[in-house]
Amino acid sequence: MHPRRREELIALISGASMTLAFAPLNLFPVSIVATACLFGLWLDASTRRAAWLGFIFGVAMFGTGVSWIFVSMHNFGNMVSPLAALATVLFAALMALYLVLVGVLQSRYVHLSAPVRLLLVMPLAWTTFEWLRGWLFTGFSWLNLGDSQQLAPLAGFASWFGVYFVTLAAAVSAGLLVIGFRQGWRKGWRCGVVLAAIWLLGGVAGAISWVEPAGKPVRVALVQGNVPLTIKWDPRYRDTILELYLNLSRGVTDSDLVVWPEGALPLYLDQLDTSFERKLERMAWETKTDFLFGVVDRKQVEGRTQYYNAVASFGSHRDVYHKRHLVPFGEYPPIRPVFAWLLDAMNIPMSDFSAGHGQVKPLLMAGQRVGVSICYETAFAQEIIKSLPEATLLANVSENAWFGDSMGPHQLLQMTRMRAMETGRPIVRADNAGLSAVIDHRGKLIAVSPQFKQSIVQASVQPMTGATPYVRLGNWPILLVLLAGLIVAEWRRYLAAKDHQGKTP
Repeated sequence: MHPRRREELIALISGASMTLAFAPLNLFPVSIVATACLFGLWLDASTRRAAWLGFIFGVAMFGTGVSWIFVSMHNFGNMVSPLAALATVLFAALMALYLVLVGVLQSRYVHLSAPVRLLLVMPLAWTTFEWLRGWLFTGFSWLNLGDSQQLAPLAGFASWFGVYFVTLAAAVSAGLLVIGFRQGWRKGWRCGVVLAAIWLLGGVAGAISWVEPAGKPVRVALVQGNVPLTIKWDPRYRDTILELYLNLSRGVTDSDLVVWPEGALPLYLDQLDTSFERKLERMAWETKTDFLFGVVDRKQVEGRTQYYNAVASFGSHRDVYHKRHLVPFGEYPPIRPVFAWLLDAMNIPMSDFSAGHGQVKPLLMAGQRVGVSICYETAFAQEIIKSLPEATLLANVSENAWFGDSMGPHQLLQMTRMRAMETGRPIVRADNAGLSAVIDHRGKLIAVSPQFKQSIVQASVQPMTGATPYVRLGNWPILLVLLAGLIVAEWRRYLAAKDHQGKTP
C-alpha cells in the first residue's frame, strides 16, 4: 500500500475508534491511543497534508460518534433516509473542520522539536479548538476528549479546572505515547514515568473534596413515562398522558422530590386545568412531596407570543425555569430566513422556542435549592455552574426518545456525570425513555433506569454545599493556560525561525 494511503487509513480507523472511548463502551484508553496516532501522522506532514488527515480523522470520529443524528432526523423528524444520511455526513464534515484547523495550526510550528510539538503545540491546539467548538455558533460539546476520561484517573482534574483541562491532560498523554514509541523502550521509559505521574496526580486531585453535606439526604423519585413520540403531542392522548404521570406518582409515597421528564405534560403551562392541579396539589400535600416537571410555557412579549421549553416546580413553592441553551434546528432555526424550511421538512413538534434570559436562580424544593437544566444544557458546564454555589442539588430533565436505541442517551449521561464531578453536586436526571439516573457528587451512578420501559427510579441523594475551584473560576484558568502556552509556542517558533535564517548561507 502506498504510504500516503496507509496514513489516510490510519487516520480513518483512529478517528472511528474514538467512539469506543465514550459511553456506552467507555474504553477510555482508546481515545488516548487514537489521538496519539493522529499526532504521529501530523509530525512529518505538510500543512495541506495535516489538514487533510485531520479532516479524515474528524469525519470518522463524528460520523460514528454522533450517528444518532440520523436516527433523530429519519425516525422522528420524518426526513427521508438519503436526506438524513446526507445531513449527518455534512454535519460530521462541518465538525471535522475544527480538527482541520488544529492540523493547520500545529504545522505552523514545524521548525520546533518533536517533543515540543507533541507536548505543547498539539495538545494546546487540540484543547483550544475543542473549547471553540463548545462555544462558537451556540456550541456543540459532544465527543470532547475530556469526557472520554470520565471513568479514568484524569477526570480527577475536573473539579479543579473543568473538562477542558482533562482534555489537555489526555492530549499531553497522547503526545507522551508518541515520543515513547519513537524513542523505543530503552529511552521511552522516561515518557512512561511522566505519563504515570500525570495520571497519578489526576487520581490524587480527584480525591480532594471541596464540598460538604448540606442537611439530610433527600429522597427522590424519577418518573419515566416512556410515552411514544408518535402520540406525545397528539391532543387526543393529552388526558391519558396526564393521568399516566399522576398514576405512576401515586405509588411514590416516601419521596421528598418527584421529577418528571422534559415535556412530560404535553400542553402549555397556562392550560393546566383546575382538576389536574387539585389532584397534584392533594398528592403533594398528603405525601409532603415537591414535584418538578417539564412543560411548555408561553408569554406575550411586545404583542407576540413566545414559547419556552420550561420546567415548573409544584408543591411547597411554585416557580418556572426557561431553557436558555437551545438546540439549533431541534428547538429553533438559526438564521431563520435561511433555515426555517429545514424545520418544516423535519416536521418536529415544538421546534421554535425562545431562549430564557435573566439571572439563573435555583428553585426551592424539598428544603433545598435546586439548580435546574433541560436536556442538551447538561453538555455545557458553563451553563450548569450559573446556579452555583447557591444550589445544593442539580436536576436535569430530558427527552432521549429522539435518539432512539443509539449511543446518544449514554453519551449524554456520561457528560452529566462529568458535570457532577466538576461541580461537586449530586444530579438527578429524569428522562421520558431513559436513561433516568441519580448521580452522586463524585459522578458515581447511584441508580439508573432501563431504557424504553415505564419505570420509577428511587434513591436517596446527599445535597452538598461549598464550591469547587471550577465553580468559582469557570473556564478562565484553562483559557489562561491555553493563551500562555500558545504565546510560549509562538515565541519558540520565532526563535527557531530566526536561528534557521541565521544558519542559511
